[in-house]
Amino acid sequence: MYLTPESRIFVAGHRGLVGSAVTRRLQEQGCTNLLLRTHAELDLEDSHAVAAFFAQEKPEIVFVCAAHVGGILANSQYPAEFIRRNLAIQDALIHQSWKNGVKRLLFLGSSCIYPRDCPQPMREEYLMTGPLEPTNRPYALAKIAGIEMCWAYNRQYKTQYLAVMPTNLYGPGDNYNLETSHVLPALIRKMHEAKVGNSPTVTLWGTGSPCREFLYSADLADACMHLMNMPEAEYSTLVSKETAAPLVNIGYGKELPIRELANVVRDVVGYAGDLEWDTTKPDGTPRKLLDTSLLASLGWKPKTSLREGIALAYEDFLKNVAS
Repeated sequence: MYLTPESRIFVAGHRGLVGSAVTRRLQEQGCTNLLLRTHAELDLEDSHAVAAFFAQEKPEIVFVCAAHVGGILANSQYPAEFIRRNLAIQDALIHQSWKNGVKRLLFLGSSCIYPRDCPQPMREEYLMTGPLEPTNRPYALAKIAGIEMCWAYNRQYKTQYLAVMPTNLYGPGDNYNLETSHVLPALIRKMHEAKVGNSPTVTLWGTGSPCREFLYSADLADACMHLMNMPEAEYSTLVSKETAAPLVNIGYGKELPIRELANVVRDVVGYAGDLEWDTTKPDGTPRKLLDTSLLASLGWKPKTSLREGIALAYEDFLKNVAS
């Protein structure tokens, strides 16, 4: 194992969906020297504060899990916030990691970096080969800039920064605010509230025809551990390429239509009413299935089925949100 109990590890954004899963997985592996800061303790958009933190704490490993995220509605209403805030966070963390001698950095992005009409499944080399989905272009461009920054620092400064692009994620600690959440947590909340309120119907956005892939957050964290624990020789092949970005897709490997997903969530929640689709609302990208053959060749595959993961997510929702 590359990550040891003594490793000084900074998980940026440790309270979010991704960061909390990564933190739990690190603790399970025996990593006890974790550097964790809440937003109140460290504003990651404040480059001076980030510089002071790195100078004082000297982390050896950095997980960039922090991001300003949201669904179609939030991305449409606040595009300036999505590009500005994410660029600020990434710039501060990646630059200070180099200045302070961080050995390995993992930058987490999003599958929305790939073109709207990308060939399916989406391979790492399809990055920047076509126009992006307009509804989340500012966020996608910020994440693309993060990948490029990792690659540029690797080439110029011989750093070992790796970028991973997860598919749609869900799990404990998810955001269930209907104005800013992604599709799966939004479905869980809508179905639960309709069940509790005995509502005969639930109205959902779009046509339900776009296909999406979903990965349970604990599986993503496990994949991150697998990559960051790779031996030096194997890891360096991912981050030292001159002609290809240091980029690895992390996905479930299967997709399903949103309409079918809604039915699975309805079954898990136990809602007996009907689903109606508001076709005046946008659908977003038609398909977003990641090609995960590179990650599979490195010896990793997901463990949690979609129905099992949704049941675990709903259990967490009942315990921490609905209560």
